[in-house]
Amino acid sequence: MMPTDIYAQILGEYEAESRRRAIPPDRNGIPLIDLTTNDYMGLAKIGAAFMGEFHGRFGKVSMTSSASRLLAADQEIYERLENYLEQLYNRPALLFNSGYHANTGVISALSVPDTLWACDKLIHASMIDGIRLGRADYRRFAHNDVKALRRILETQSDKYGRIIVAVESVYSMDGDMAPLREIAALRQEFPKMMLYVDEAHALGVFGNKGAGKLAELGLTAEADIIIGTFGKACASSGAFAVCSGLLKEYIINSARSFIFSTAIAPANAAWTLLMLEALAEMDDRRRHLAEISRQFRDGIVSLTGEPNPSVSPIVPMMTGDARTALALSKALEEEGILALPIRRPTVPPGGERIRFSLHADMSESDVSRVIDTIGATLKRITRRD
Repeated sequence: MMPTDIYAQILGEYEAESRRRAIPPDRNGIPLIDLTTNDYMGLAKIGAAFMGEFHGRFGKVSMTSSASRLLAADQEIYERLENYLEQLYNRPALLFNSGYHANTGVISALSVPDTLWACDKLIHASMIDGIRLGRADYRRFAHNDVKALRRILETQSDKYGRIIVAVESVYSMDGDMAPLREIAALRQEFPKMMLYVDEAHALGVFGNKGAGKLAELGLTAEADIIIGTFGKACASSGAFAVCSGLLKEYIINSARSFIFSTAIAPANAAWTLLMLEALAEMDDRRRHLAEISRQFRDGIVSLTGEPNPSVSPIVPMMTGDARTALALSKALEEEGILALPIRRPTVPPGGERIRFSLHADMSESDVSRVIDTIGATLKRITRRD
């Protein structure tokens, strides 16, 4: 028996459970309606229109930092991007290489002794990994259940110096939103509570200038830490944390993913700044995205006869098992619609689905055509079964 046989065995188990993954083939140039990416505002598709401005403003910017942020000699573009974010959120900001780096680094750094994390059960894997890396105590509460969160705060506040509540403003699989007003209100009753909000799927899509759901609700000041990512609506890559000056200095000195990673390229930071400035002027595009998202969600509800949790451009269609999700995804691609299946461990058993991601460059007629195609495809694969 070879030492690597165990890995082949595990892959075989994944295959038997219809959850073995592979990097998809290049489909660039193939005429497909792509509902898989997180390009909610359609900026990635129209990026070429900004290249002239980019080269005019940042033509000599470097394609590599060649060092961690703590060692890099050229800090100018990073500081410009952080200053823009500071003005947007009225608090200091710190750049990270990705949302995963931000969550694992910040959460593990905050996980000092005498800290408890109170986590929504559906928070992202990167947040869970941050808690594990920090070896922190934690309690999970049922998704969006404020009463369950309250019970944790009531029963645990006397046992810890701080309880950090971790949620996402928009959840990446169901497309629903955290009850941020109700959660923030708990701070008035529980002075040991801190609030950590991941706005990865809300940045650019909601709020004044696209600042996110907290900004839309006027709750930015209620969150101790806000995480945002640039690889979705911002059509770039990287991430940031917004927090107090004290926490920023602490994270710089304690977050291993910040200290020990080569910084994002200055060219990347420059492009991100340009995209954020463009997003700030796209209120009409945000309103259109909200309208077609509602239209699409209503269409999925009419096809399935079941309520849909989404209130965002992320719209799930539950299949209940991986085989059905795979079959539907394959059949839709044959009809010119790219929508990939979501399976374990991304979702729990029975939560398998097709996750549709709407983009602002879609028209209402595009949405109607996609819904009609999904309906016809469902009937076809049902007859096959």
